[in-house]
Amino acid sequence: MNITILGGGSWGTTVASLVADRHPTIIWARDPQVATGIERDHVNPAYLPGFTLDPALRATADLAEAVSEADLLVMGVPTSGFRRVIKDASAHMRPWIPVVSLSKGLERGTHLRMTQVVREVVPGHPVAALTGPNIASEILSGKAAAAVVATEDLEVASAIQQVFMKGLFRVYTNDDVIGCELGGALKNVIAIASGIGEGLGVGDNTRAAVMSRGLAELIRLGEAMGAKATTFAGLAGMGDLIATCISPHSRNRRVGEQLGKGRKLDDILAEMHMVAEGVNTAGTALELAHRFRLDLPICRAIDRVIKGEIEPADSYWGLTAAGHEAEPG
Repeated sequence: MNITILGGGSWGTTVASLVADRHPTIIWARDPQVATGIERDHVNPAYLPGFTLDPALRATADLAEAVSEADLLVMGVPTSGFRRVIKDASAHMRPWIPVVSLSKGLERGTHLRMTQVVREVVPGHPVAALTGPNIASEILSGKAAAAVVATEDLEVASAIQQVFMKGLFRVYTNDDVIGCELGGALKNVIAIASGIGEGLGVGDNTRAAVMSRGLAELIRLGEAMGAKATTFAGLAGMGDLIATCISPHSRNRRVGEQLGKGRKLDDILAEMHMVAEGVNTAGTALELAHRFRLDLPICRAIDRVIKGEIEPADSYWGLTAAGHEAEPG
């Protein structure tokens, strides 16, 4: 099976390296220097410093070359560029090949999940999401990890599962695409909140409370949008939330931590090579909450911090004090 990964960031590169020893695999990177580094030297120092990639992995900055022979297309680009890239790729895609999204976020303006964007741009292609608590550097280091392939067609899910399963990287299937994608998107907002707590030094008890209440917000919005509550107790929900909130490798947690230490958001983002999806997702989550008449106090507080309406310290008091509802049981 010829596999194409679009996106030369840390997670796209990691997935490409994982599958390259069993399937002919090519990765497309917009930056020709990144593509050359992967193709010639088997490294991606901009996004994965210190790691050597599978030597069988090929790379290119030519989108047509990357896509034209693909039997499976994997989308690993940020949500802000997702629609543009899949639209450009569509001119070179063969009919009916499956498309797998690695991107964890919601499209601004439309509020669409990434699998919905795929269906809108390239209707007729089977589509799935690969999500879960997956820190790229840990997986490349050989540490055990697990992910979920989410698609309504479990026969397709089973076939995709076999492509990505390798060694200590376990892959499970789930037909709740809404829940899996929302869990992956909204946990980034809660990770910013957790990071702010770390920066402020509020303590683990307080951060655990915010993470727990954040999970409750994910469940409320997810159920309103048609997801299963049980999905948020699994890898795509609680698992991804915990990893993103506590890992020092988490981009969203780092944004929050630096905000908690008093730094300006623009300065934090300017020094980052990769996208922190939670920065944009907070506002989108609030727009969805308004549509479904829900109160999401943590998402609201983080959105106000991002917009510069309140200081991180003031927001955290609100996060820990917000709401007197009963604990969901």
